[in-house]
Amino acid sequence: MQRHQPLVTDRRWPAAARHAFCSAAVLLAAALLIDWGSGRLTPLRAGLWVLLATVTFVVLLPARVVAGEGWLEVRGLWRRRRVATDALVSVRASGAVAIRLIMRDAHGGRLELDPRVLAANPLLWHRLDTDASHARKCGTLREGAEVLRELDERISGDQARALFTRSGL
Repeated sequence: MQRHQPLVTDRRWPAAARHAFCSAAVLLAAALLIDWGSGRLTPLRAGLWVLLATVTFVVLLPARVVAGEGWLEVRGLWRRRRVATDALVSVRASGAVAIRLIMRDAHGGRLELDPRVLAANPLLWHRLDTDASHARKCGTLREGAEVLRELDERISGDQARALFTRSGL
């Protein structure tokens, strides 16, 4: 019997989703209270404030990152992007200020991911790194081994610094 590894998720996503919801709720409450206090609140204006709060929530809600054995998925509100991490063809870093990892697999899958998600979630990073090393050994990873190595060094360094800080060294 084959043993399946459990799914690994972004452990910071629930807090980020709560933050997005609370920010939108505070915006809505403040706008409604100000309009009501000034005597200008109408059903139309209330509807517009609700629409603005909804848009704020959608903009602030981060995509959810989930990984399993051989795959990585980024789940947004309306779409899911998945790559086969054990069949990666390329990994590129894009952007100067807001860096994004762009991954493509041999099956045509493509996704973009903020590398800070991987840095904040060692289990996600380990899952990706394990599968990407399989892709390197098989020869499917043609572009991006250097990007993954640099990311590994940065994540390992950040984790070591955090460990030393917690231990007081």
